[in-house]
Amino acid sequence: MALALEEARRSIGWGDVPVGAVVVRGGAVLGASGNQRERLLDPTAHAEVLALREAAATAGTWRLDGCTVYVTLEPDAMCCGALVLARVDRLVFGAADAKAGFAGSLGDLVRDARLNHRLEVTSGVRADQAVALLREFFTARRGDEPGADSVGR
Repeated sequence: MALALEEARRSIGWGDVPVGAVVVRGGAVLGASGNQRERLLDPTAHAEVLALREAAATAGTWRLDGCTVYVTLEPDAMCCGALVLARVDRLVFGAADAKAGFAGSLGDLVRDARLNHRLEVTSGVRADQAVALLREFFTARRGDEPGADSVGR
């Protein structure tokens, strides 16, 4: 999670919401990224999607079984769908996202029994640090401070 927090901090440098993601298999980092929607002008350039793309390229396959994804903020529906489709085994996230999270908050796409793949989920890991980054970002950007459960993207 420390690496994901570093990636989140980097995102602030180009004006993106500080969310970071890292894909790990067997102790090796296969992919890592922070949000880059503003930087790339791409609505799909969430940290999780970019980290999955890098991991797939590193692994030489789209199937990322045996991988754990560490992300600072609970993934939204798009990112949870990508985790399921990539066959990731485990998701570890920091802060819950009551406005957009789909790994337990608004819905639970990653553990939906109707799908052909489900992930193990661990939440709340270093959540205080992830929330602090988000609060600092939004305070500086808008002059307000969202609640820990309403950080959004």
